[in-house]
Amino acid sequence: MRQLETQLEQQTGLALADYDVLAQLAIADGELRMTELANRALISRSGMTRRVARLVDEGLVRRGDATADGRGVLVALTDAGVARLTETVPAHARGIAEYFVSRLEDEELTVLESALDKVTVDCTFG
Repeated sequence: MRQLETQLEQQTGLALADYDVLAQLAIADGELRMTELANRALISRSGMTRRVARLVDEGLVRRGDATADGRGVLVALTDAGVARLTETVPAHARGIAEYFVSRLEDEELTVLESALDKVTVDCTFG
């Protein structure tokens, strides 16, 4: 996993955890409450707050109030975030292929594909 993280950051300038945040937002049609985003990305809420602040500074996401009374924070992808995610997907896919898929035999891949077909959701971006 560390190799994938290092390679992705070297090739794209985007940390794997940042990629995950952008991907989680894209999967959720572009926006999530901060708490839900932290849960999906398996990051503490405080850790997510710091990560989102950096992504806001980079213009990849925006933050806003989730409700009329101002309780809760909504995080949304920007057009720049969608573009950055779209640019990064090929490097991420190559890393997954190199560090995980290439280590499996054809028979193992067939079993894995069958299992994932049962649980996979549409993961297109943009």
